[in-house]
Amino acid sequence: MSARLTRAQVKIEETWNLDDLFPSNEAWEKGLAACEAALPTVTQYQGRLAESAATLRDALGAQEKLTVQFIRVMTYASLRNSEDGTSPANQGMMARIQALGAKFNAATTFFKSEILAMPVDTVEAWIAGDAELAVFANNLRDTLADKPYTLSPETEKVLASFGEVFGAPYMTYLRSRTSDMQFASFTDAEGNEQANSFNGFEGGWEIVPEVATRHAAWESFVNGLRPYQNTYSATWATEVKKNVVMAKVRGFGSAQEMLIHGQRVTMDAYNNLLDVIQTELSPHMRRYANLKKRVLGLDKMKWIDLKAPLDPTYSPATNFDAARDIILEALSPLGDEYCAGMKRALTERWCDLPDNVGKGGGAFCSSPYGVHPFILITWKNSMRDVFTMAHELGHAGHFLMAQKYQRYVNNRPSTFFIEAPSTMNEMFLGQHLLKGSTDPRFRRWVIMQFLGTYYHNYVTHILEGELQRRIYNLAETGAPITAVTLSTTKGQILSDFWGDTVEIDEGAKLTWMRQPHYYMGLYPYTYSAGLTCSTAAMQQIQAEGQPAI
Repeated sequence: MSARLTRAQVKIEETWNLDDLFPSNEAWEKGLAACEAALPTVTQYQGRLAESAATLRDALGAQEKLTVQFIRVMTYASLRNSEDGTSPANQGMMARIQALGAKFNAATTFFKSEILAMPVDTVEAWIAGDAELAVFANNLRDTLADKPYTLSPETEKVLASFGEVFGAPYMTYLRSRTSDMQFASFTDAEGNEQANSFNGFEGGWEIVPEVATRHAAWESFVNGLRPYQNTYSATWATEVKKNVVMAKVRGFGSAQEMLIHGQRVTMDAYNNLLDVIQTELSPHMRRYANLKKRVLGLDKMKWIDLKAPLDPTYSPATNFDAARDIILEALSPLGDEYCAGMKRALTERWCDLPDNVGKGGGAFCSSPYGVHPFILITWKNSMRDVFTMAHELGHAGHFLMAQKYQRYVNNRPSTFFIEAPSTMNEMFLGQHLLKGSTDPRFRRWVIMQFLGTYYHNYVTHILEGELQRRIYNLAETGAPITAVTLSTTKGQILSDFWGDTVEIDEGAKLTWMRQPHYYMGLYPYTYSAGLTCSTAAMQQIQAEGQPAI
């Protein structure tokens, strides 16, 4: 059995280069101190925002500058922790940046309070008459939209000072998942002992073709999750209750209404996505499950078998260099400027590839303003990794371009839209691979990757969103949120969707323990929104060609 490498043992060329943020931890320390020392450049405007358009403009500019400075410091600490959450030094950096963030939030709450105290007509007149202030128009109008839900300045300042405490559930979950949770080794189909981990399972063992290996890895994984279910249920319950209480304090009808308000979409849009996709997609996914069961020759379709490859004897491999060329060719229709950024991401160590002890699970893209994006992925040299990389490069390309042409205050869209550029890149990649091959096995494999994208966004994440909806509804009634509640509810959601076509075992019911998105507001359902947007856009591109691009 090969043991997982520590961070110190991985190849440096396979890791991201955080020197572009800070060349060392010591430099970060200086950046942290400088960031804190700069706070008075913003707080000097307290009590003065209504003086004039020029004062408001200068204050917002100072706030923007300090925020960009803080994001750089915060991103470095966050990425260090993501690459190895077991490191005491990395844990310490995260604790310190969270404390500073809470201090900043408390010290700058006067912005919202003072802007809300101004007449709307005055703000609009200043925006119309000052081109520099107009840069902040969206920010100002979003703030004014919060007026019915904003408390007194004193109360807002107190709540902001609790930022580190309010973020504790998420930090507790991440710290436990990366530092404490261990998985026993298992025996594969050939009798070899194999190591297991969060990243190893979700990035590989979950989709291996050998049934015995996949099921053994699943048993090891579930056994690793089980001892933590009461801790994780209490952690998530705290997150849910925090939002329920905050929504009541602010005057929202529910926690979900409060969280959706922040996305600037309607409750109807939120509920329609959850309702329509589950109701209308379920029959097709049951057919899909039955097809897999028949093709794979399974006596029964277990939940762990849903991601198994349709052709167990075929799994196209690749390497990072080849994958880079494929991705750049696939994205070439998006133009030279866009692809130049993608090439830099793939050649200048913007990506972190190895699977080491303490590395965060899944894949993500972090895009600190004024630097460049950083991508975390666990690279296994499979073609599936190429799709994952293309997805994260979609986020990277989006923010690379947005930050080049927009001020910080205007560079981020609503969370509702955030997954559209990422899934768009997956579509470009898949179409490119289909056009470049006549091999029926490979083409079928590519089609299965497309299905995998829709499965991930329209099934996995939409059912996570449904779990959030039901749990928040329960919490609003005062019902206790326990491990039994979460597993029972998750099991019912899966059963409602899959019917009797899929066996829903204990491990399937425990999948609520696997997703950090539950601590990010109502995020899971937005994957379906983003994929809907990008699907519609891709259909337009296919119909119109380059003008649509």
